[in-house]
Amino acid sequence: MHKNLCFQVIINDSYLVLKLSYIQLPPIIITSTKEFNLSTLKRITVDLGQCGGRPCIRHMRIRVKDILDLLASGASTEEILEDYPYLEAEDIKASLEYAAHQMDHPVLSVA
Repeated sequence: MHKNLCFQVIINDSYLVLKLSYIQLPPIIITSTKEFNLSTLKRITVDLGQCGGRPCIRHMRIRVKDILDLLASGASTEEILEDYPYLEAEDIKASLEYAAHQMDHPVLSVA
């Protein structure tokens, strides 16, 4: 068993209490059916001093969102590469993989 710090927020009429405690949890094993190409994802960089900390392509000032917006507006990979000659086809692929990876999370619901 592992000890994990548990945060509990209690909201009363006029104040907020933050309760910290340790709880015992069994080891968690995370499995995925999709393998990510780490060499592709290494093209995505995050620097707090650049573009507000948003994910960018290879430390350049072109954000993953910019690539996704271009693709969503109907631009082809060839058109993007023509308009942005410093980009490579792998950068566009990495943007799509990064976005897919960010969206792949469990959705929890309260009964």
